[in-house]
Amino acid sequence: MEVKRNGKGGLRGIAAGVAGLIFCLALLAAPGFGQSLAGRWTAQGRTLDNGEQEKSILELKQNGNELTGTLKTLGFQVDVKGTATGNHFELFVEEWDSKRPVVVGDLVNGELHSQMGRRTIVAKPAGPGDDIPAVSYIEPPALHTVPDNGLAKTPPMGWNSWNLFQGRIDDQTVRAIADAMVSSGMKDAGYIYVNIDDTWEGVRDAQGNLPSNRKFPDMKALADYVHSKGLKLGIYSGPGPRTCAGYPASYGHEEQDAKTWAAWGIDYVKYDWCSAGRIYKNDALQPVYQKMGAALQATGRPIVYSLCEYGMGGVEKWGPAVGGNLWRTTGDIRDAWESMIGNVEKQVPTAPYAGPGHWNDPDMLEIGNGHMTDDEYRTHMSLWALTASPLLAGNDIRTMTDATKAILLNKEVIAIDQDALGKQASPVKSGDLETWVKPLADGSVAVGVVNLGSVAAQATVKAGDLGLTKVKKARDLWAHADVKFAGGVYAASVPSHGVLMLRVSAK
Repeated sequence: MEVKRNGKGGLRGIAAGVAGLIFCLALLAAPGFGQSLAGRWTAQGRTLDNGEQEKSILELKQNGNELTGTLKTLGFQVDVKGTATGNHFELFVEEWDSKRPVVVGDLVNGELHSQMGRRTIVAKPAGPGDDIPAVSYIEPPALHTVPDNGLAKTPPMGWNSWNLFQGRIDDQTVRAIADAMVSSGMKDAGYIYVNIDDTWEGVRDAQGNLPSNRKFPDMKALADYVHSKGLKLGIYSGPGPRTCAGYPASYGHEEQDAKTWAAWGIDYVKYDWCSAGRIYKNDALQPVYQKMGAALQATGRPIVYSLCEYGMGGVEKWGPAVGGNLWRTTGDIRDAWESMIGNVEKQVPTAPYAGPGHWNDPDMLEIGNGHMTDDEYRTHMSLWALTASPLLAGNDIRTMTDATKAILLNKEVIAIDQDALGKQASPVKSGDLETWVKPLADGSVAVGVVNLGSVAAQATVKAGDLGLTKVKKARDLWAHADVKFAGGVYAASVPSHGVLMLRVSAK
């Protein structure tokens, strides 16, 4: 789930609208009502799938029509800003999105009534006993290097539940997705991991063991089923006391949880910062993530380790040392052009740190979720391949359109992502056109020209700009056709928000 978040206050895997965070944002909605009035407000949310109760606390100050304060939920704590006009208010979390309010509502008869997406929540004045439970501080371990686990020699490929299903994921859906991964051709194309994101967690027993909740009655049996399809199963947790959605996380139980996951047959762990930001500052990121990396290694089971800390603390520089195979470099992605482009642009400074076994991660794919055009989704897929990013689909594999299948199953583009050299492309911008060039293991070059503008544009690719003298072969990876460089130059029209993607080899 990538709560997606941040030590600045809350990028933490949540980039406000980010698909993976909508569930967390629902938690936010409750407290948001307090914007209309200075003071402390509390809201009880729904009952979680493990029987626990959602809760949030909003502390607000008001200066004229300006609102500032802090929002605390079980899963995270963030600073909020907003405006009040009469009894109406809007609250924003700037680390997530400074332009889109998280909560919009009104003060009605001493209560805050607000709307968050389709949810209506009512917050009341908080009493002395209303607060988020405190936890005891655990000192992070001393730094040491966790040995390389030898996994993820190419960027991991698979599927994650959060972007589309969020808290609605369950055992039956995961099994159906696994079936569809095989029948659709996704498995044959290289998509192997079936990853369960947040909301699977139960309640710890007297011995501290964390079982799955009623949605996942037998996680070991589910892993066995996924494995029987030739696929691998992933799971989600975090280093704080609670996950982004408010469920129990691994704080103080790292070794215990790692052993549980290994016994279940888990192959991939996504570890999301979220509520850890209530306990630790960013200078503790490395030792805190190291603690789970070492715990996973100690199980003896090969488990891909995915760090989800939104690019905080220069993670690309220390990710491998804590046993990480990939790490988020951004806040949560949304199924929107601006979000997708914004995330991939943040990959640029991290490029030198990508390579076999350790990958920069701009978050999961939104392809097929319906809020971008097919041209934009082709650009999405192309840029993730050019930047050697993990390819984790986030759509409903069971009901893909032919257009979505053609994008996700484009083996020529996937080959660019999975190239053994593991180099990450870097862009050069000229007007509305941005050109990304990626060297490949066989000496050829992948090039993607993206049209950021609102109208079609003519793209010109020069062999010399690719470091090639004479072109032996060039192939358009979306047209699935060979093209010719005339005088060392190839030109083609690129639609608005579309991409020209070539693989070019030299004589």
